[in-house]
Amino acid sequence: QVQLVESGGGLVQPGGSLRHSCAASGDRFRVYAMNWYRQAPGKQRELVAAITSGGSTNYADSVKGRFTISRDNAKNTVYLQMNSLKSEDTAVYYCNARDPIMSIRPIEYWGQGTQVTVSS
Repeated sequence: QVQLVESGGGLVQPGGSLRHSCAASGDRFRVYAMNWYRQAPGKQRELVAAITSGGSTNYADSVKGRFTISRDNAKNTVYLQMNSLKSEDTAVYYCNARDPIMSIRPIEYWGQGTQVTVSS
């Protein structure tokens, strides 16, 4: 059973930084597409950042230029470096892994979710 364990959330002042991480179990991490989602109360789940198995990245317009997603396959870990944080970034952040083992139905795994609060 693949597990995703998140860490690095917490409380930070506007303009501050946080480094969010997600560690995966198993031996297939290198083939996963890794994603960070977030969801604020009353809001739809939003894809924040994505990184393919080959290292290609993509970001939501709201975080582009401020957040950086990266991965370390040797550590089975994906990171989200969050800089210049705004109150609008306050949400529960979820790590997501997508295994393309079958093209007709990729298998997904989810982290437990971690609260990030940006406030003075």
